[in-house]
Amino acid sequence: MRALRRFTVRASLPEPLAALGRLATNLRWTWHPPTQELFAAVDPQAWQRAGNDPLALLRDVPAAHLERLAADEGFLARVRATADDLDHYLTAPRWYQTRGEQAELPATIGYFSMEFGVTEALPNYSGGLGVLAGDHLKAASDLGVPLIGVGLLYRSGYFRQSLSLDGWQEEHYPVLDPRGLPLELVTDAAGAPAQVHVSVPGNRTLHARIWRAQVGRVPLLLLDSNVDENDDDLRGVTDRLYGGDQDHRIRQEILAGVGGVRAVRLYCELTGTPQPEVFHTNEGHAGFLGLERIRELVTGQGLEFDQALAAIRAGTVFTTHTPVPAGIDRFPVDLVQHYFGGDRLLPGVPIERVLALGAEENPGLFNMAHMGLRLAQRANGVSKLHGEVSRGMFGALWQGFDADEVPIGSVTNGVHGHTWAAPEMTRLEPEQLTDSVLWELRCGLRKKLVDDVRRRVRASWLQRGASALELGWTDSVFDPDVLTVGFARRVPTYKRLTLMLRDPERLRTLLLHPERPVQLVVAGKSHPADDSGKALIQQIVKFADEAGVRHRIVFLPDYDMSMARYLYWGCDVWLNNPMRPLEACGTSGMKAALNGGLNLSIRDGWWDEFYDGKNGWAIPTADGVPDPNRRDDLEAAALYELLQAQVAPLFYDRDESGVPTRWMSLVRHTLTEMGPQLQAERMVKEYVETYYAPAGSSATAVRAGSFQGAKELAVYKARIRSAWNRVQVTYTDLSVNGAHAPVVGQPVTVRARVDLNGLSASDVEVQAVIGRVADSGELSDVVTATMTPGMDGSYQAELGLPHVGSVGYTVRVLPHHELLATPAELGRVILA
Repeated sequence: MRALRRFTVRASLPEPLAALGRLATNLRWTWHPPTQELFAAVDPQAWQRAGNDPLALLRDVPAAHLERLAADEGFLARVRATADDLDHYLTAPRWYQTRGEQAELPATIGYFSMEFGVTEALPNYSGGLGVLAGDHLKAASDLGVPLIGVGLLYRSGYFRQSLSLDGWQEEHYPVLDPRGLPLELVTDAAGAPAQVHVSVPGNRTLHARIWRAQVGRVPLLLLDSNVDENDDDLRGVTDRLYGGDQDHRIRQEILAGVGGVRAVRLYCELTGTPQPEVFHTNEGHAGFLGLERIRELVTGQGLEFDQALAAIRAGTVFTTHTPVPAGIDRFPVDLVQHYFGGDRLLPGVPIERVLALGAEENPGLFNMAHMGLRLAQRANGVSKLHGEVSRGMFGALWQGFDADEVPIGSVTNGVHGHTWAAPEMTRLEPEQLTDSVLWELRCGLRKKLVDDVRRRVRASWLQRGASALELGWTDSVFDPDVLTVGFARRVPTYKRLTLMLRDPERLRTLLLHPERPVQLVVAGKSHPADDSGKALIQQIVKFADEAGVRHRIVFLPDYDMSMARYLYWGCDVWLNNPMRPLEACGTSGMKAALNGGLNLSIRDGWWDEFYDGKNGWAIPTADGVPDPNRRDDLEAAALYELLQAQVAPLFYDRDESGVPTRWMSLVRHTLTEMGPQLQAERMVKEYVETYYAPAGSSATAVRAGSFQGAKELAVYKARIRSAWNRVQVTYTDLSVNGAHAPVVGQPVTVRARVDLNGLSASDVEVQAVIGRVADSGELSDVVTATMTPGMDGSYQAELGLPHVGSVGYTVRVLPHHELLATPAELGRVILA
């Protein structure tokens, strides 16, 4: 018979073991080996069966065994010591608190993301964006940064992947019970579940309760629409990640943004936590949070829309993760009008102002990234190259400015070392970094990967319908002594999963080389609606199914964090071959590097700035080749050549003790020189110093004196808007100081006359600009100097000639106000 309903019952722990419950629900255990070792000591076999999940372990262990442990003084001492260590971790001052002694920092920061990959025990992620968000929370916790994470709780998570007999991806959606996950329900003072409410069309209300995951010091709030008060269609808003049509998606994003702000407000009220001063929007999905914050100020503080907009922008940081327009969420304008029109969802926020924030070149579409940029005073990409690409991609929002002046910076992603480095690597002391010790360690990690590959390959074939009697060959899949290359990631077209198959015979030759063989492990999921991505997976699977190569190449289905660890630990080489510059960052290669893996990658994303010739190999790119097929042919050939002529020979070149000394020099260089820069702690410190701290100061400034700063800034923007079209530079002149012919470094004086059309000199900054000049008249490599105002609209500046050769100059006028983050912020410039 079938159950009417399923639910999870948590273990009842004996009182002396009560601390185990707290240790199991604080996700610090995911990156704290002593806590993991404590749970393993409860019952090593049960710990393995539970997939290293403490809550699953405690449900599996018989009550009698727990009672015996409750009487074991040695075990109780370990429990007390581990619990005390957690208490100290949660309460002791850390980097942020020390930093706060020198600078005023935000008391709380709201961090919004559509997915969070903290642990496989909380499957609320699909790939890199979510894992990055999870690493961000963990590093913030380690540093003491007072983040509150906000997202949605998906009852089916992201899909589980399997393969059909012919290698086609199949999706399965498990039903998750929050009570079986490391979550606690947020309750009000009376003990009832706390809820937030969001109005939807049809005079209905979307209700959501709030679950909290505790990620070390950082609470992660996840909204769940599967509550009795909702109609069936609204209960399904948080059913699965990245599923459904656009109507379903906009409901999710409204709940994440509007409902997310309301959840943070409620949580802070219930717990006495200071309300966030800074809001970080991780990609555009939760961008509607800015509209809710405007509504709060309009209805709660009596501000006008433009005043509220100035106030919320000051404390908002927006991070874009996509270098391609196709990766941006866009909604039909009429769908946005359907949800935001009227006065129920966001009273006091006119629909025409909402639509203007998301406007793009296509008047029928609402662009979530454009809205994110317009609602944030500070924005960034996720690698130096991606910042550059983003400035070009969104430059039209700041017309008249050179690409390098577009106010989008960059913070290169990092990865949480304590999560992704193998325990053997973290225990290694610097003085132990000898070739022989490192090589022995790397061989041990490769052996663990090979064991995991064999287990997964066998399980996959059984799931595809094979008989156990015909799977004896899986016992010899892969060889722990063979050069192992890994490729694992999402499967959009631009990541080029099948570039390695461009010349199947050449790949076969590499795999089966008699002296220097290569083995290749591949994994990745295609979006359920992306049949072209599924076809790429099928091509790989069919090749890997061939009897002649199946011991050297495998495709492992259901790529997740648990599989990823073994790949990052055990692969000698991490392969990444996107079409440059379409990879925003690509952090998987960073995780491999933390374990001594060497990267073999197109110079895209993070690898473009970290490759130094001593930490791996850069695959040459065929930039400028317009035919994508020809480009793929050229870059695939370069990949094969590198593997055959450089990578494999270096790996198999051994000294008399069997150690590849030249290979190990690259490994050691990767670990010691590059490893520290790949850490998520470095990333979060950059966010604090470059974005959170300045945003906090700006937010304080605009809120001071009953939002006097925001009111003044709104008046200033209106004054600029009214006068700007008639501001003009009416005269310019450059004179060389001294009688000699111009030489580099010689001072020159630039003079100008500017008609400000009623604006005051303090409203603007007039700049002299000098740089190299092309035949087209375009300036480059410019230097600027602020010009000093004189009488009757005259301006003057002196500066040195910066270059030899053909040099040109111009004069420009920019808005100037102390509450603007950059002169380009308003996207207004007058050129002579």
